[in-house]
Amino acid sequence: MISVQALSKNFNNIQAVDQVSFEVKPGEVLGFLGPNGAGKSTTMKMLTCFIPPTSGTAEVCGYSILENPLQVREQIGYLPESAPSYDEMLVIEFLNFVAEVRGFRGKELKKRVSIVIEMTSLGDVKNQMIDTLSKGFRQRTCLAQALIHDPPVLILDEPTDGLDPNQKHEVRSLIQNMSEERTILISTHILEEVDAVCSRAIIISDGKVVGYGTPDELMAQSMYRNSVTVSVNGADPAKLLEKFNKLDFVYSVERIANKRDDMVTMRLFPENKESIALKLEEYLFSQKIAIEQFNVNRGRLDEVFRELTN
Repeated sequence: MISVQALSKNFNNIQAVDQVSFEVKPGEVLGFLGPNGAGKSTTMKMLTCFIPPTSGTAEVCGYSILENPLQVREQIGYLPESAPSYDEMLVIEFLNFVAEVRGFRGKELKKRVSIVIEMTSLGDVKNQMIDTLSKGFRQRTCLAQALIHDPPVLILDEPTDGLDPNQKHEVRSLIQNMSEERTILISTHILEEVDAVCSRAIIISDGKVVGYGTPDELMAQSMYRNSVTVSVNGADPAKLLEKFNKLDFVYSVERIANKRDDMVTMRLFPENKESIALKLEEYLFSQKIAIEQFNVNRGRLDEVFRELTN
């Protein structure tokens, strides 16, 4: 659905995007990750034909961004960063206006506007001025305009930036529901978003691709992969540390600060990130060590992100 080949963009002497290549398959949600200034928004703007690339190319639904920009725009629903809109319009006026720009008229226009209002739960504010909306409803309104022509591809630039936890949850749920019928590309610097809604992720830094894979594949690069955090009630910390360090399947052990004086918490790291949970559980049971908590870590995306972008 989206195919990007060696896409680059220069602004005078600044290389904003440098030879970026990736693909997004039908029904996939690809997270586009990177620190601020990494080139995420610039890549989005090239894919939506807002700015031309310096070199390289891309295709959306088989249409070239260089040779068929109008056809590309027809295939895309675009939510820019910061949800720009017309503050002096009512929500329904704004959506009617966007539908007209997209070429809808009469009954079809009313139908399209009605569908997106229901999809994005805007019914209670459809007759409200955009300027008076909360940030969450402004974001939904701009998401509605991106959906109004029922595009097969959605490109969302920082869709939950600045929203409170409840609003983030609502927008993420919307994205997950829409992904069954659409291909979605999400630009974000919020790492939890990737694990929450994305099937794969690409990480860029200084305009270059530095990481690519499913959230689990990226977390597999973390030093915390398959580490186990164990909390034990009423144990002697020194003796417990000595016991854990003698285990042949444990590479290293660290003690973790705990608010409770009667509880000892330690993290055990495996050799080569191999799973040690079952062996450790069997050992604790054989030693009759009372386990208060036992958590296996999938890996830390924030650690991998820092490693790749630094």
